[in-house]
Parts: sequence; C-alpha cells; structure tokens
Amino acid sequence: MNVMTPAALTLRRIAEQDNSAVASVIRQVSAEYGLTADKGYTVADPNLDELYQLYSQPGHAYWVIEQGGKIVGGGGVAPLKCSDTDICELQKMYFLPTARGKGMAKKLALMAMDHARRQGFTRCYLETTAFLKEAIALYEHLGFEHIDGPLGCTGHVDCEVRMLKVL
Repeated sequence: MNVMTPAALTLRRIAEQDNSAVASVIRQVSAEYGLTADKGYTVADPNLDELYQLYSQPGHAYWVIEQGGKIVGGGGVAPLKCSDTDICELQKMYFLPTARGKGMAKKLALMAMDHARRQGFTRCYLETTAFLKEAIALYEHLGFEHIDGPLGCTGHVDCEVRMLKVL
C-alpha cells in the first residue's frame, strides 16, 4: 500500500527568484480573506512584486516557507517607517492553507524578532485585521499587546488591530 506523506516545510531567507511566488501567496491569501487592494491592505503595497529588493536593505529580513519546492508562505521584519528608530515592524506574514497549523508562523515570527533584536530594535509593532483571528491569537501568545492608535506610516489604513511587543 502506498501512503502519500506531505512534503516537509522548510524555512529560508528570500531569494530574488522568489519575488513572484511570494507576491502570489500574498494575493491568494488576501483574496481568501477579502483583503482587497482598495482598502489599504498589504496586497496594495507598491513593492509587493519586489520583496527581495525591499528586504535586502539594512535592518530588513524576509523568510519564505517552502513545501515540495513550492513557496507556501512567508514573513519578514523591517524598520517601522516614520517612527522611533528602535521600533521594527513584523510584516507580510501570509501562509497558504497547506502551511497553516504546523507551527511555522510562530517559528518565523520568533526568527524575525531575534533578527530585529540583533539589529538593535527594542520594540516590534504589527498591524492586522480582525478577520485574521488565528494570527491575532498567535501574536497574543507571543506577547504582543494591543495598542490604541497606529504607529509609523504604514499606509495600511484598514488594519484596525495594532499590537506592540518589547523585544
């Protein structure tokens, strides 16, 4: 009897050839949750198709999750624009259904925060939406606390859930 086992999930830094696959994951997950470009979500970011270039800058990092040679998720960290220099932002954490529930989001977020700490950041900010209940639960589990107003100038005006964590 042949039993198909799912391919292992692996985590690695983004490469230039990953740009279109990562953008595709973000667009698919955004569509799944109704996060449209006209609302100011990540799917509207002008650099969505050039994440390798964006996350190659100092203080930035992005990781992708692969399964069977296909990118099924990713996430990163970068300095928070228009804010105190000690604040970074956890960004673009998107996972296809096949990558969810396997601990990879937690692993990636912890790696991102460790990277940020090594870069000299002392606080980590994030924005999300109430539609992403599983993500909010993860962030709360990781020690992020809800805050009232937005920090920085992310352009994600419809991300009504804002959280901050001391690193």
